[in-house]
Amino acid sequence: MHLPRFTFGVGDRFACSGRAQLRAFPRHDDIAPVWNKSWREHRLIGSEPAAVRAAAAAAVAAEGWTGPWFVDADHVGAEALPRFAPHCDFFTLDVAEAMGRRAGPEAVAAFLDRHGDLATTVVWPGLELPLTITREELAAAAARVLVAAGQAVALHRQLQALRPDGAYAVEVSLDETDEIQGPAEIIAVLAVLADAGISADTIAPRFPGRFNKGVDYVGDVAAFARAFAADAAAAAWASTRLKMRTQTRLSVHSGSDKFAIYPAIRAAIARLGTGLHLKTAGTTWLAEVEGLALAGGLGLDLARRIYAGAHARSAEMIAPYAPVVDIDVKLLPAPAEVARWDGKRFAAALHHDAACPDFNPQLRQLIHVGYSVAAGFGSEYLDTRRRHAAIIDPVVTANLAERHLQALLPSSAGRATHAVSQVGG
Repeated sequence: MHLPRFTFGVGDRFACSGRAQLRAFPRHDDIAPVWNKSWREHRLIGSEPAAVRAAAAAAVAAEGWTGPWFVDADHVGAEALPRFAPHCDFFTLDVAEAMGRRAGPEAVAAFLDRHGDLATTVVWPGLELPLTITREELAAAAARVLVAAGQAVALHRQLQALRPDGAYAVEVSLDETDEIQGPAEIIAVLAVLADAGISADTIAPRFPGRFNKGVDYVGDVAAFARAFAADAAAAAWASTRLKMRTQTRLSVHSGSDKFAIYPAIRAAIARLGTGLHLKTAGTTWLAEVEGLALAGGLGLDLARRIYAGAHARSAEMIAPYAPVVDIDVKLLPAPAEVARWDGKRFAAALHHDAACPDFNPQLRQLIHVGYSVAAGFGSEYLDTRRRHAAIIDPVVTANLAERHLQALLPSSAGRATHAVSQVGG
């Protein structure tokens, strides 16, 4: 299975925003939505992977979508893989945990015997400066990634047994670790996969800076731009050099709302001619809550109760996402204060606009990780969401179309065919 050049992870926490998400996408063969949901999210909500495909298929049929689309087993490991295998055609194989384990000298030496020629100068069209990978750098990178790459091979072998048809795309996820990976690590991982006859459609390295959920990039934007371009060129070069069936492109996890680095990403992929996978999963859930607030009445009441429940259980909500949120609980408004807000005030606190004095990134991050509170309301959340779809859906569509897709895609990739406008504070 070949991916189009641009793919965007569009998580739909409660399987009720698929149509609104599709309306954000240009009708263009080079762009595809990828509905992604991790096993952690399924456990917190009480859903199953089959429901993601069913909801996505229903949205595709209802919107008359004729382009490619995919369902991702997001951050999947060996234990959960059998649950996802029948229902997905994109598998994010998560091996970040193994990144902390170092390969021994004998394994590194054997790798260099096979792939010492990868210690070279990488030249790729559009790359401003060639990348020189020394033998010492390649050896150090191999020591850091060989164990994780071996785990990716084992996961893929398991996937092949479960899905002998081979009709799926593969991503290798290294990012959920504190250790930054660069071109040498990416090249080494792809070499191990190539030895096993595996082609990686996408790879998710750990970039410099922080990628907190639902808020902007934290770090040196210029340093990120240099790293992203080097990594993208290395992935494309290595997959070509290793004769993979597809050119490997970068995947950016927790990619929603990283407005500061979108220009650098857009410029790099245009200049290098590479593709991109970017995950925007939680931003749709936040747009739903924003729309509930703007709807007023029972919608606003439910949004307030979601916040109050997340606030009361903040430690529990934050714990699973501690590496990717930065919430100062002292800066969270008290639920009693939020209960006095009208819909516009609530939406302004939640809507990601750093120039708005009412925007509260602490509140936004807490609601981002607090979706299990809404799950606890059972059918009430879904019923209220459906009742106010005429207000909520345009918020979901505008958020994806205007703030994400149009900011990231080169102009040659087209624009959304549905007129949307920004909604919020």
